Amino acid sequence: MTKLVDIPVKVEIYDALSEWEVHTGGKEKITARRIKGRFRTLKNLTMSVWLVYFLGPYLRWNDQQAVLLDIPKQQFHLFDMTLFPQDIWVLALALLFLAILLAAATGVAGRVFCGYFCFQTVWTDAFSFIEGKLEGNTPQKAHKFKNEPWTINKVVKKLSKHIIWLTISILTGISFAAWFMDAFELWTQIFDLTAPKPVWITIAIFTFFTYWFAGFMREQVCFWLCPYARLQGVMYDQDTVLPAYDAERGEPRAKYSKATDSNNGSCIDCNLCVAVCPTGIDIRKGQQEGCITCGLCIDACDSIMDKIKQPRGLIRYASYKELYKGVKRLPFFKRPRVILYSLIMLFSLVGIAYGFTNFAPTEFKVIHERQPLFIKMSDGGIQNKYTLKLLNKTKKTLNIQYRISGLEHAEVRGLESVIPVKPGKVVSITALVKRSHSNDSDDEVTIQEFKFIAAALNDETIKTEYTAVFISK
Repeated sequence: MTKLVDIPVKVEIYDALSEWEVHTGGKEKITARRIKGRFRTLKNLTMSVWLVYFLGPYLRWNDQQAVLLDIPKQQFHLFDMTLFPQDIWVLALALLFLAILLAAATGVAGRVFCGYFCFQTVWTDAFSFIEGKLEGNTPQKAHKFKNEPWTINKVVKKLSKHIIWLTISILTGISFAAWFMDAFELWTQIFDLTAPKPVWITIAIFTFFTYWFAGFMREQVCFWLCPYARLQGVMYDQDTVLPAYDAERGEPRAKYSKATDSNNGSCIDCNLCVAVCPTGIDIRKGQQEGCITCGLCIDACDSIMDKIKQPRGLIRYASYKELYKGVKRLPFFKRPRVILYSLIMLFSLVGIAYGFTNFAPTEFKVIHERQPLFIKMSDGGIQNKYTLKLLNKTKKTLNIQYRISGLEHAEVRGLESVIPVKPGKVVSITALVKRSHSNDSDDEVTIQEFKFIAAALNDETIKTEYTAVFISK
């Protein structure tokens, strides 16, 4: 480990190399080389998570789509559970958990989401892989193909590339729509040309932007359009580990020779770390805005170090403290922001677990008529009017019987019948509650609490109540 007395020299080396590079799209398009390595393998594995996006809508559960966001019916089906707008707080906690997880991951290891999970990165990687197979997977091969005269072979390759790109783009749009309506029904409507207009608009939008962003703009989306890329700088600290070039070990650079000069650094200036970078940066010039923390430059450098029989780690994941100050970074459990993020995520998980384990099968509300609050009948009795609303959150029809409890000398009209409530439906009924006599003084308004009780006759486990008030004078 570097001693503290060496820090000024070390900082001077890094300052001399620091120079930001931003590929603005005006020069030759980036064609990143693909080489094998542990981070490329990891990237391929994490990219495969997006198969859930394409295949998830076709998973069935109890003869229906397992996960379905049914916006017209305002229902979210998740296997055996059905969430309604009243349960949106659980989804809000889930989004909070994911947002804080994103911030925590950035604080710990930089833009790992961008490098391994971001849809723009994943689709761009897939599109560039297809392009590389057809037009050349290195800058030299791509440039040669571009300058070749137009032949049948070149036209076929160009058309094949764009047909495959468009196919993936269309499937991306259809897959998105399939999360919001039954996937098999969607395909039937597409082939019959009977799909609703919002479906066609959604597919067209996703097709266009997937094709344009992943096929042509690529890293420019990260540089100029993505707000998260701009925010991540404030999430780093001196303990955040990022792909970094060890300039003290690597400088001065020199081309490799078997008779290596002992005064030269380990870097042989092969530029392979630049060639594999999907955003075209040179990590040797310091931390860059375009670095998405994918680690592919580490694979490239390690492969060269193996060939020239040098130890790996010239480019490696390291923190500012390790490179500039020569001291170890703090463990995760001692970092204040990581502790704070963890507590918020724990709170979110507890709330989500509570929500999923305590969903009520019904939502029962009673609304007291306010104009007027009560009516004095000709026989001296007092009548209050109520609207009862019950939402059936189960997947079967409930036969509901209503009654009241806790109000003496009262009679009820409107609750005599058994009310069938279909799945996902709200049924409203009106109840008139009348007290035949009262001992209250004529000048004083009195309020007495009582309960409306709703019980399902065809399911003894479903019984709910609502506390209402009876107002009289």
